[in-house]
Amino acid sequence: MEKQALILGGGVFGLAAALELRTRGWRVVLLDAGGIPHPDAASTDISKVVRMDYGADPLYTAMGEAAIRRWREWNARWGEDLFHEDGFLVMTRRPMTPGSFEHDSHAFLTARGHPLRRVGAETLRRAHPKWNAGAFADGYFNPQGGWAESGRVVARLKLDALAAGVEIHEHRPFHRWLEEGGRVRGVMDAHGAEWRADVVVSALGAWTPEHLPWLADRLHATAQSVFHFLPQNAAEWRAPAFPVWAADIGTTGWYGFPANANGVVKVANHGPGRRVRASDARMMPDGEEERFRAFLRATFPALADAPVAASRVCLYGDSFDGHFFLDHDPEHPGLFVATGDSGHAFKFTPVLGPLIADAVEGRPNPWLERFRWRGLGGTDGEKARAGGNK
Repeated sequence: MEKQALILGGGVFGLAAALELRTRGWRVVLLDAGGIPHPDAASTDISKVVRMDYGADPLYTAMGEAAIRRWREWNARWGEDLFHEDGFLVMTRRPMTPGSFEHDSHAFLTARGHPLRRVGAETLRRAHPKWNAGAFADGYFNPQGGWAESGRVVARLKLDALAAGVEIHEHRPFHRWLEEGGRVRGVMDAHGAEWRADVVVSALGAWTPEHLPWLADRLHATAQSVFHFLPQNAAEWRAPAFPVWAADIGTTGWYGFPANANGVVKVANHGPGRRVRASDARMMPDGEEERFRAFLRATFPALADAPVAASRVCLYGDSFDGHFFLDHDPEHPGLFVATGDSGHAFKFTPVLGPLIADAVEGRPNPWLERFRWRGLGGTDGEKARAGGNK
């Protein structure tokens, strides 16, 4: 008999899971509270970083390597490059030292055979002239990596899911769980319709602690600011001279992107953020634009006075330890939780589907151990480092 999965949420966790489960013979129904791409979802924007650089962490590095291979395959299958392999430039103001994200990423990837190029101040000045080379002493360039057109990727995955036979119902906000006999059987949406399945996959991102309040001690929504700037000559802000970049990201969190097809340069900060409730109105804090411009004056002076094309408050669905939650809820049989993006999940989209599906089906997968169900202090991995992907 055909197994049935109900997936809540049409971001990359939900769509990737839907595609893979459908491929494995499940009947899959996916509900989203808005349209897909949802304008408020973390997956939605003009760009996200795609990289394998994760300090000396073998798990995330291996996942990044596999994801990049599949991003290339997706480009070929789609017939258009939604993943742009422009490389990843990582710079620091001081020489790289052991224990730092930058040093450990360089050393670990080099040991794995990746052809990284060391970049000092003189190379930075010559090859990447938009940088303030006098302020940056050390770093490296990884040609394997870049960025994905995130909103367009979500839209494409939706089309792929529909073509595969996934039923997608948009504008179906969650109302309550349907529980019978001590088991989660489905949900009722805000319109009063009931949706039932053998397993319910909650891929609700930043909305998880609102709808699964018993996880509020481990998962929370964090607001992060993003600005899109419009420089005068967009061609000067594109790869190879201006690829995806990180500026002391291990300590300051600053990173960003080359100009896209519309000439927009996106700048973001992967910092502590502000804890918020996902359903509340999103407000840009006072002084944020000036904070971003102060960074630009010190790092990319020619961009410091560029007009703002757009700004956005992006919500992370943070876990307490920075790692994903991909497991059955042991206290709510019938419910599977796929969440905890923690600001660094999008790059792994091509490998998330099989990872989630293996966890749903109980198949062995060596990558799943870190993402199993856990309580506070119950993880054996360190907090995911320098993980921004916006």
